[in-house]
Amino acid sequence: MKVLPQGLYCEPGDFFIDPQAGVHRAIISHGHSDHARPYHDAVLGTAETLAIMTARLGEGRAGNTQQVLAYDRPIEHNGVRVTLVPAGHVLGSAQVVLDWRGSRIVVSGDYKRQADPTCLPFQPVPCDVFVTEATFALPVFQHPPARAEMQRLLASVALFPERAHLVGCYALGKCQRLISELRQIGYEKPIYLHGAQASMCALYERFGIGLGELRPVPRPAKRGETVLPGEIVLAPPSAEANPWMRRLADPVTAVASGWMRVRQRAKARGVELPLVVSDHADWPDLLNTIEEVGAPEVWVTHGREDALTHALGLRGVRGRALHLLGREEDEVEADVAAEEPAA
Repeated sequence: MKVLPQGLYCEPGDFFIDPQAGVHRAIISHGHSDHARPYHDAVLGTAETLAIMTARLGEGRAGNTQQVLAYDRPIEHNGVRVTLVPAGHVLGSAQVVLDWRGSRIVVSGDYKRQADPTCLPFQPVPCDVFVTEATFALPVFQHPPARAEMQRLLASVALFPERAHLVGCYALGKCQRLISELRQIGYEKPIYLHGAQASMCALYERFGIGLGELRPVPRPAKRGETVLPGEIVLAPPSAEANPWMRRLADPVTAVASGWMRVRQRAKARGVELPLVVSDHADWPDLLNTIEEVGAPEVWVTHGREDALTHALGLRGVRGRALHLLGREEDEVEADVAAEEPAA
């Protein structure tokens, strides 16, 4: 494996994994836009990931040719055995397992270890080299159960029935997870969506992920009126600063993100109800996963690379920071420009 300007390159297989620019052959771990770039000649991924890419990028930009590879169904390319296994990040997300001449590298992409009703759980694969993200690779990041955070949201709705609750969340993955978690704790009322969230919810339902009744946010009947007191509205994080939110009844502003663990971050953004819900592994889960796969060498990318490599060294594991270009600290979305860049 080599780190080239375009990204991580498998030399014997002659393909890239999640490249940052158009290449001749790419394996895509999942559909977030910092991993699924346009203009590749040939793209391989799960059916869900390729459908997400097509929906977001369009037919002509999501790969000239697409090849679906199901989980745990290996194929061989130029002598390299390629297997996709679940990563537990979002619908269709996969780790890329590469076997060549008796050695195995696992490129995990983005992953989490918490249960998520909208995607298959992370599958640990023993390997010689493990490529891990480091988005939340600091000891302060320890994520509570998502269901407990949704209970906090419902408690706030009950406490302020005269106010709408506007929850900022990413359109792909986080939005659908929040809806599913709410349904699992018995919330049966309609959930209202900003227009940016609707298409991905429809795609999830197409793949069999039931989300219950979803409605668009209505316009007020009269100028100056507000709507949806006592209701939950899901929108991109940037919607909090948009005049669009003025139609909501005195909204309680919430954001669902692992970064809400940092109180100063929530305070700086004026978030009344920070919800610590992440689609990435937290610090304990990063360390436990690395121990579980048993790799003597770990390559670390996009996030707190130095902190994690230092912690690995104390455990006798060789750590290498890849410093891949083009990554963001969390999923990059066209509609979340308010997010800060990676450190």
